[in-house]
Amino acid sequence: MNVQFIDLKAQYQSIRNEIDSAIQEVIDNLAFAGGPFVLQFEKEFAPFCQSPNAIGVGSGTEALWLALKALGIGDGDEVITVPNTFIATAEAISFCGATPVFVDVDSKTYTMDPEKLEDYLKIRSRESGIPRHLKTVIPVHLYGQMADMDPIMETAKAYGLFVVEDACQAHGAEYKGRRAGSIGDAGCFSFYPGKNLGAYGEAGAVVTRDPVMDEKIRTLRDHGQSTRYYHKTIGWNARMDGFQGAVLNVKLRHLATWNEARIRNARIYDELLSDLLDVITPSRADYARHVFHIYAIRVKGRDELIAHLKSKDIHCAIHYPVPLHLQEAYGFMGLEKGTFPVSEACAEEIVSLPMFAELTEDQMRFVVNGIKDFIKKRRDT
Repeated sequence: MNVQFIDLKAQYQSIRNEIDSAIQEVIDNLAFAGGPFVLQFEKEFAPFCQSPNAIGVGSGTEALWLALKALGIGDGDEVITVPNTFIATAEAISFCGATPVFVDVDSKTYTMDPEKLEDYLKIRSRESGIPRHLKTVIPVHLYGQMADMDPIMETAKAYGLFVVEDACQAHGAEYKGRRAGSIGDAGCFSFYPGKNLGAYGEAGAVVTRDPVMDEKIRTLRDHGQSTRYYHKTIGWNARMDGFQGAVLNVKLRHLATWNEARIRNARIYDELLSDLLDVITPSRADYARHVFHIYAIRVKGRDELIAHLKSKDIHCAIHYPVPLHLQEAYGFMGLEKGTFPVSEACAEEIVSLPMFAELTEDQMRFVVNGIKDFIKKRRDT
C-alpha cells in the first residue's frame, strides 16, 4: 500500500467539475488579477471567519507582513512570537524592519504559552519598563489548533500590545466557539495548496474587525493606490489572482465537510495508537475545536521511524526540524540551544503522519502498523 502525506489529486477528483467550471469562468471573464472572483471569495470568507472584513492577498506570508505594516510596525520595533512555527511568521516581522522576540510554547498544545508571555513582559517591565518599540504579539495557531487566546489577549491589553493571529494552519478552528482570526486585531491565513483550505498556487487573506485596518491593507496590497494610478502611500503588488479566488470559492463550500473528515481521521489515529506508550498523540485543549491540518505525534528516534515508514511507502513529514531561534537566518540573535526547551524537544521528536480528508481507515491502519513494527524492532534490539 502507498500512503501519501497528502493526496491533493484525490481531493481534486471529488470536486473536478466544480473546479474546472470555475477556472473556465475566470478565463471567459478575463478576470486574472484581483477582480470579481476574489471579491466574491472575500465576501464569503469574512463571515466564515466571523469577521466583517476579509482581504485576499498573494500568500500567507504577505498576509502577516501587510497586517503588521497596517498596524504601523516598522524599523526598530519588536514583535513577540514563538520559535515553533514556519519561518514565514518571523520573516513577516523582519521584512517590516522589526525584530522577532521569542517565547516558548506549551508542552501539550505546542502553541504560545500564555504564562511564558506574561513572565517575559513582567521581566521586561521590571528591567526598564515596556519600551515603546515593543508593539505586537503573534500567537501561532499550530497544526489546526488555536492558541489559548483569552489570557494572551488579556496580557496584550495590559501591556498595550496589538495581537495578530497567525491562523495559517487553522481554517475553521475555534476557540470557545470563536473562529480563528476573529479574536485579535487581525487574523492571517495561508491558502498554500496543502492547507485545509488550499488554493491551486499561492494565496492568503487577512481578516479584521477594524475598517481602518481593512482599508489600509487593501491600499497596501495594490501598490498603495485606492484609485487607479493615484498612490497615497508606498505599497506592494500583493493581490490575490482571479484563478485562486475562483478555486477558493469552490473549496470553501466543502471546507466544513473536509474538516469533519480530518477530525474523524484524528480520532481513528488516536484509537489505533492508544496502546503505544512510546508515542505521544496530539493533545486537544478544552477550549479548542482542533481541525487537524497536521496530525503530529512525538516519538523518540523520529528520524529512524520516518526512514522505516518510507521503506514501506508511507510518507510522513516534520513540522519543524529546526526551531526559528536556531535557524542560520536568525543566528544574529545569538540564541543558543537550550533557550526554548519545549520548542527544541518538538523539533527533535515531531512526526507528522499522513492526514487529509480522503484518507481511509485501511490506510491509517497500515501507517500505525508500520509504527508498531518499528517500535517492536527497537525494543527487541
